[in-house]
Amino acid sequence: MSDGLSAEFTRADVRAAGVALSRGGRTLVRGLNFAAAPGEALAITGPNGSGKTTLLRAVAGFIRPDAGEIHVEPASDVKIAWLGHAEGLKPAETVRDALTFHAALQGASPELIEPVMERMAVAHLARRACGTLSAGQRRRTALARLALSNAGLWILDEPTAPLDAVSRARLGALIADYRAAGGVVIATTHAALDWPDQTGLDLSDAAREARSA
Repeated sequence: MSDGLSAEFTRADVRAAGVALSRGGRTLVRGLNFAAAPGEALAITGPNGSGKTTLLRAVAGFIRPDAGEIHVEPASDVKIAWLGHAEGLKPAETVRDALTFHAALQGASPELIEPVMERMAVAHLARRACGTLSAGQRRRTALARLALSNAGLWILDEPTAPLDAVSRARLGALIADYRAAGGVVIATTHAALDWPDQTGLDLSDAAREARSA
């Protein structure tokens, strides 16, 4: 897409049933069910320690649930993009170099790099080393990288945390276009995301069920 979003991806369909998760020997959630189809966004909420990040790690395939199943279909074809609390940028690498490398790695057109930098307001930072960026600038750079991922599923852990209101609006517009192309977004949040037609998943009930079991 010419507006700075790579959309050459296999669409994902996410289904979870009866999921139980634990951390450090403590059960976090039990009996969790949810789904996200192409074009949908799932916002996961809950108090600290309720298992939000652990659930994202399970959807991404980093860990296995203690019980139940999580399926991302078609399993052999769907590419998953992950953005955690740390952006994973090399301190000495410039913004442009980071995005150029990622575009080549993911098979995205190099012609998208300039539009995506403009879209996420990092074009003026193109020659800056990532280690010199502010928290908000690093997050916008990581979101620009996400837009070049060619992934059918974006998994985002507190994506708006370091962003100001203008940058949150930029992210919202990026998410809207990605969903319009058939992408799936699963994100944790403490603040309201206000993405149109998003589905909510509050882990409070599942966490209470785990504590009472």
